Amino acid sequence: MSNGSPIPPDPNSAEPGAEPPGPDASRTPEQGRRSRLGRRALIALAVLTPTAFAGWLVWQSADQSAGAGSTAPTLMPLPGSSRPASGGLPGGDSGGSGDSGSADGTGDRPLRGTTVVLDPGHNPNNRYHAAEINRAVDIGTAHKECDTTGTATASGYSEAEFTLDLARRVRAGLRARGATVEMTHQGRRPWGPCVDDRAEAGNRADADAVVSLHADGAPASARGFHVILPESVNEGKADTRAVTGPSRDLGRELADAFRESTGSKPAPYAGDGEGTDTRGDLGGLNLTRVPKVFLECGNMRNPRDAAQLTDRTWRARAARGVVDGVAHYLTQKR
Repeated sequence: MSNGSPIPPDPNSAEPGAEPPGPDASRTPEQGRRSRLGRRALIALAVLTPTAFAGWLVWQSADQSAGAGSTAPTLMPLPGSSRPASGGLPGGDSGGSGDSGSADGTGDRPLRGTTVVLDPGHNPNNRYHAAEINRAVDIGTAHKECDTTGTATASGYSEAEFTLDLARRVRAGLRARGATVEMTHQGRRPWGPCVDDRAEAGNRADADAVVSLHADGAPASARGFHVILPESVNEGKADTRAVTGPSRDLGRELADAFRESTGSKPAPYAGDGEGTDTRGDLGGLNLTRVPKVFLECGNMRNPRDAAQLTDRTWRARAARGVVDGVAHYLTQKR
């Protein structure tokens, strides 16, 4: 670096037709090289700074999900949640793109060629459409209401919000392993879908596995998770005889993986007390023609379970348990 101002060039010394000396004319070659490098660095910084700032804003907005004991957390869409849909259910809500997603970084995609349908229990908008969701639909063995609002924690975090968040996480994990994943809804419908439409979504996709995600509303003293399996029924529109065995296998794999990933214990108040319960009164199971189970991830009315269900770190473990259980069932099936 020079200690003084550059000496102005003598205009009479220039050759005829020559350009005036540039600002680096009085510098040594080494100084000129450093000056050019400095200008290039400044240009690169000007280009990269807005991009980095935009990325920081996106990260900040995604990290605002509330922790345990707070009011309803913000849902965090995961990769693929905004992809265009290839099909949908009546009512204007798409069921998912059907895209198998990106690789998990290892190049291992063991679920390629399989189709999984995820059914997020209930719909956050159901509470505004009581008349629509209360109308009766045929579930084979009886007639029941189209849908319900679901339950909620004492802090107001609804089952419908929880199941959407969990379904998006599970979808991302299954797609990373190569599966084609569809969802019965993504919370954008005005209400529903009804339980018979939810069952039909899995049938229409000819799914290899369907998981309906829920959280229970049992008495506050009870806690734990359980998987609901379809009972063998053959009445009216319902005939589950061909899928009760595969559904039982799916349910057991799911219960084992969920317990291992989350550390949760099976609910002693449901079914066999070992994590599975068999029922013949649920339209989503009665009307299925493909392997399907319900997963009740915990009891939202129990304070300790609610603290887990509202915690995004726990939900990540829960999603991993669902992904592992479904993946193990599908790979064993082949």
